[in-house]
Amino acid sequence: VRDREFVGAVDRWFVTSARGGSPPAAASPPAFAPVRLRGLALANRVAVAARPAYVSEPGRPAVEGLVAAAGTGAGLVFTETVAVSLAARATPADPALCSDEDESAWARGLATVRAGPAIGIALSLGHAGARGATRPRDSVADAPAAQRWPLVAASPLPYGRRAPVPEELTTTGMAAVTADFVAAAGRAARAGFDLLELHMGHGYLLSSFLSPLTNQRTDTYGDSLENRLRFPLELVKAVHAAWPDDRPLGVLLNASDWARGGSSLTDAVEAARALRDRGCDVVRVVAGQTIARHRPRYDPYWLTHYADTIRNEAGVAVIATGDLTTVDDVNTVVAGGRADLCLLRL
Repeated sequence: VRDREFVGAVDRWFVTSARGGSPPAAASPPAFAPVRLRGLALANRVAVAARPAYVSEPGRPAVEGLVAAAGTGAGLVFTETVAVSLAARATPADPALCSDEDESAWARGLATVRAGPAIGIALSLGHAGARGATRPRDSVADAPAAQRWPLVAASPLPYGRRAPVPEELTTTGMAAVTADFVAAAGRAARAGFDLLELHMGHGYLLSSFLSPLTNQRTDTYGDSLENRLRFPLELVKAVHAAWPDDRPLGVLLNASDWARGGSSLTDAVEAARALRDRGCDVVRVVAGQTIARHRPRYDPYWLTHYADTIRNEAGVAVIATGDLTTVDDVNTVVAGGRADLCLLRL
């Protein structure tokens, strides 16, 4: 049972604090308040992600999934994770953005999506690292694929018992990976994406540098958190220089590894501050999957407290994730100052 006058007062307060000026006589709920990320104006605080399509042709965008996600009315729509090279894919059926053909295909796909409601379209760009060369995850997660390719990671540690051992990424390899991300960022800008997100979670390559569970290096890229952050921050700096100044740059970041001896929320706050200082505008907060054997926790707001802490201690805009499924969930999280946007689970 709700006190309508109280809820209305909260809505008016939120709109007033977000926009400034005098309180309106009536206001839409916080979920439908506009928000700006750098030069990108979004109509509301709802984000959704297109479901992985696992198409058979590398580089081919999952237009149907993007169109379906855009049709939800969300202000921001994410692609599935797109690889910066064919060797960076998690599965042989994953899309990539590493050739002129890929760029043209994504540009055509975005034109199709933009035929519908006005929305922001975000590219989630990543390198699977030790989690690469696996079967499509609509069947089973992290099972080795019949079609293999060499894997790289921060340290030569396999993701699971059946997974191959990746090679430790050398400084020469880091330069090559950075070049792949920079080239993909340029292609993403020309294709017309509104926001670029770099994948630093869930045990992928950049995540493997951040976690002490997967980074056992003894050089300047390992041991302390400062060293573990070094390569991801170098990459962000290079990508930021290649990405248009008026478009936001985001990062998908693990707030916790959910495993003993892994990265903590305190580490995530420090990482978010460093990313903010390198030009990151928004952090999508996730957790777990750094190693195959992690211990997750689930409830409707299972990641919201991580987002809350990162937003308010690191001073960066965040996207809360987890099992958020209704507009009321978004209203509660956004009005409470715990996140700037919420990713709804479709």
